[in-house]
Amino acid sequence: MVSRRDFFRNAGVVTAAVSAASVSRVAMAALPEPVLQTTPDTGAPLLPETGRPYNPVVTLNGWTLPWRMNQGVKEFHLVAEPVVRELAPGMKAHLWGYNGQSPGPTIEVVEGDRVRVFVTNKLPEHTSIHWHGQRLPNGMDGVAGLNQKSIQPGKTFVYEFVARRPGTFMYHPHADEMTQMAMGMMGFWITHPKAKHPLISTVDRDFCFLLNAFDIDPGTATPKIMTMLNFNLWCWNSRVFPGIDTLNVRKNDKVRIRVGNLTMTNHPIHLHGHEFHVTGTDGGPTPISSRWYEVTTDIAVGQMRQIEFLADEEGDWAFHCHKSHHTMNAMGHEVPTMIGVDHRSVSRKITKLVPDYMVMGERGMADMAEMEMPLPDNTIPMMTGEGPFGGVEMGGMFSVVKVRKNQKPGDYSNPGWYQHPRGEVAFEWTGALPEPARFAAEGGQSMPRKKPSPPAEVTVRKPTGHSEH
Repeated sequence: MVSRRDFFRNAGVVTAAVSAASVSRVAMAALPEPVLQTTPDTGAPLLPETGRPYNPVVTLNGWTLPWRMNQGVKEFHLVAEPVVRELAPGMKAHLWGYNGQSPGPTIEVVEGDRVRVFVTNKLPEHTSIHWHGQRLPNGMDGVAGLNQKSIQPGKTFVYEFVARRPGTFMYHPHADEMTQMAMGMMGFWITHPKAKHPLISTVDRDFCFLLNAFDIDPGTATPKIMTMLNFNLWCWNSRVFPGIDTLNVRKNDKVRIRVGNLTMTNHPIHLHGHEFHVTGTDGGPTPISSRWYEVTTDIAVGQMRQIEFLADEEGDWAFHCHKSHHTMNAMGHEVPTMIGVDHRSVSRKITKLVPDYMVMGERGMADMAEMEMPLPDNTIPMMTGEGPFGGVEMGGMFSVVKVRKNQKPGDYSNPGWYQHPRGEVAFEWTGALPEPARFAAEGGQSMPRKKPSPPAEVTVRKPTGHSEH
């Protein structure tokens, strides 16, 4: 963990002056200086030096916004602005965000804190901020036109309210929401309990991240804001695999992970090797009687789910969305399925005209990762990642929970690949194989069809080697 003073010294964190037309120089001097983040790295947990104590969170590929105390009020400064975000090494996107990054920084407070947030608009259009899930005065809810005037470009507004209840919340614009959220404007808000809470456990590691998505054509850098469902980059905190950091924990740590969904669809988030409880939602901690062990929890649009588990199994455990297309990058949605299609004769003819032509997809999509095809600029492979045993063939919403007995308390560094004990890795069998028993019956039907169909003939083309590829 780092102190507030050391936080400012860390690489990638800078302070910047803000010019706001609505705030005089005298008033600007009264504002907390905005802190900007220039890298997509996972920041260390920020220990509170002022205000009431709490155990801070770690934002995956993100950071916590520093604050100042002003006569008992905790003050933050958010700057809405265009940003350049690295989605993964080899690809950057032109987004909108807060304080230099998308998503914006995590805000951490304690139940009962009076909070004052200055919001400066450096966007080319008006904006606002909605404090998703919070109990607050109606005029602080952030819906432009309904609860407040919109924040015009160059202006600074102030939101002030008491953090009434502990939990995990989000913030995002409620002005031209389709555009601004599609461009990456969102962030997390954590309200820690002020005292020991019967439904909120003490944990050793506390992570959080947002689910978001973009539709960025290969070779380009700006999201298409009119896309409703066919996104091609599914992100955790505006990062895609292999650019998402791993979650590194000590064996037998009690781990909490808070996940908020601000995409346009649901996400079944799945953890390998462990069972967890869902211990919280946007509405607060869940009753003990409502919890059961799970390995997957579905997070709907606009929801947050908080899971907790005991990390008692060493290893490198996959952690991902279980919608398979959400663990891929730069997808082409109109690509036909070519599995089993024999197009060798067509391939020979095309090769005479295009010598470098490659047949793709007749054995599956792994061809695209194996052949390392050239890509347009600023584009990452659809499936990628190199593990200790070869290609991982993943993308999008995929990371790894690394559990190690030698990971020191408070150490969030990557311990490297897991060293498996002898005899605990699947291996190729080279001995004799018995003839497999095959299912002979085709099954019945509830009743005869009115007009029986002629029997269908299907030829199975079994895969061969890499010939003619």
